[in-house]
Amino acid sequence: MGKILYLMGKSASGKDTIYKRLLEECKELFPVVLYTTRPMRDGEKQGVEYYFTTKEQLEDFGLSGKIIEQRIYQTVAGPWIYATVDDGSMGRNERDYLAIGTLESYKRMKNYFGESIVVPIYISVDDGVRLERALTREKLQKDPNYLEMCRRFLADEEDFSEEKLRECHIERIYRNEDLNGCIEEIKKSCFSHI
Repeated sequence: MGKILYLMGKSASGKDTIYKRLLEECKELFPVVLYTTRPMRDGEKQGVEYYFTTKEQLEDFGLSGKIIEQRIYQTVAGPWIYATVDDGSMGRNERDYLAIGTLESYKRMKNYFGESIVVPIYISVDDGVRLERALTREKLQKDPNYLEMCRRFLADEEDFSEEKLRECHIERIYRNEDLNGCIEEIKKSCFSHI
């Protein structure tokens, strides 16, 4: 099997934009699309950002042993489930993949596929910039959910603490102060692993 480049970072760090750009610019990468029960946001497409699904469908995957990792967020709109599913789209071939998720999901992917397969890419941005980006993005939604935006922002402080990053052996941090520069830095360092 090839490598799985695993992109992660706090909310509004730019990881979705970086993910899309890397897939556009690096044709040798194939996307790992997660499943989620959260509602589709304006502008999202089924099977592109996520496979938008039901709790029951995820339970069926779990009973079939196809759930690689799963997490549940208690949001102000109720529980949202995110999962990486071994649905056959990640073949055991020589292809290289690009995935996006959390530190917890990265650990589970690493345990499932092996440390030599999963390469971490941790994106970091100043908290003030992240908050501004999150607010701007939320304002564009048909029904802005500011409470959920704030919950995510605060939860990320714990989820991506320095201690947890050290426990996962995340040593390299890609600072997204300049999007193009950050993407070039990722390409230079990560594609030497592939």
